[in-house]
Amino acid sequence: MTRILLAPDKFKGTLTAAQVAGHLAEGIAQVRPDIEVSIVPVADGGDGLLVAAASVGFERVELTAAGPLGEPVETAYVTRDEGREAVVEMAEICGLALLPRDDLAPMTATSLGLGQAIAHALDHGAQKVLVGIGGSASTDGGSGMAQALGVRLLDGDGEQVGLGGAGLADLASVDRSGAHPGLEQARITFACDVDNPLTGRHGAAAVYGPQKGASEEQVEELDGYLAGLADVVSEAAGEDVRETSGAGAAGGVGYAALALLGAQLRPGAEVVLELTGFHDALPGADLVITGEGSLDEQTLHGKAPAAVADAAREAGIPVVAVAGRLQLDEEALSGAGFETAYAIADLATEPEESFTRPGPLLQDVGRRIAAALPQPAGPDPDAQE
Repeated sequence: MTRILLAPDKFKGTLTAAQVAGHLAEGIAQVRPDIEVSIVPVADGGDGLLVAAASVGFERVELTAAGPLGEPVETAYVTRDEGREAVVEMAEICGLALLPRDDLAPMTATSLGLGQAIAHALDHGAQKVLVGIGGSASTDGGSGMAQALGVRLLDGDGEQVGLGGAGLADLASVDRSGAHPGLEQARITFACDVDNPLTGRHGAAAVYGPQKGASEEQVEELDGYLAGLADVVSEAAGEDVRETSGAGAAGGVGYAALALLGAQLRPGAEVVLELTGFHDALPGADLVITGEGSLDEQTLHGKAPAAVADAAREAGIPVVAVAGRLQLDEEALSGAGFETAYAIADLATEPEESFTRPGPLLQDVGRRIAAALPQPAGPDPDAQE
């Protein structure tokens, strides 16, 4: 029997990864009901991480934490194994999507709520915590997160500095003596899909600050504040990790994870494939289907579909990509391990249809993929009974 493994990421703004897979599976079944379909939704550490975790048995834990402006918001993370394993998603708590588009607060947005959620998980017995830091609103060097976990970032008068990147202007010293004890006891992994250093022209402020509403002048200010944070922390710790790959992730949350929390940074897609059991589901598959909303150059740099394609190619299994829109040529697709690709935008009868009716279009893609597969062998008419 032919077996297809569906491992898509979300189509951002329209469908979750599980919904994408469900529509594809429905279309495949309409043409080839004999095909066995397995579904493993994936993500890359940004929004969608909790949904992927829920697909393998994690359950929501509700809490109140600080939103991107420090205001209380009702939010959640997920756990399993009686709370011993937790997954926290920054985008869910204090992400950029929670701010109005016309007021992104680049200087004052904070990662405080992320630290509060991690602390909540540790307080309730988490021994293993995965933190997805995509979709952040802040460029505060992870200072808010660290403060929520008991790290004191002090000004010249010995008072805690204010929230947001602008608060770092007053930073004079750091004190880790009151850090949450769970930081030493638990294994904490931060999942990110970028490799930027903390500062400089490839750093958190320069590359991602404009996306978070920062002007040229504010980018320069924020980069200086992040450099000041690194100067103070490295002097106290005797080690400077500001140039480490991923330190600039989520406005410097990656840096704080390394320098202040003693956590580990890992590529988000790689971690999520492990979390969702993709590698266990892969053996025996005849075809893997993956994809995301926009298949483009960013996909090739650590996004989930590229990680899925890499793993499948290593196992000798062909991979088909499905996207909302396709911005890679055949050479790039082939080089990334995709045998072919479908874009629902190409099937739409009007431009908005891929956003308003993605489900039926994905079912159409599923039918097309199934129709292109070799037909099962029928009985041999010359066979002897």
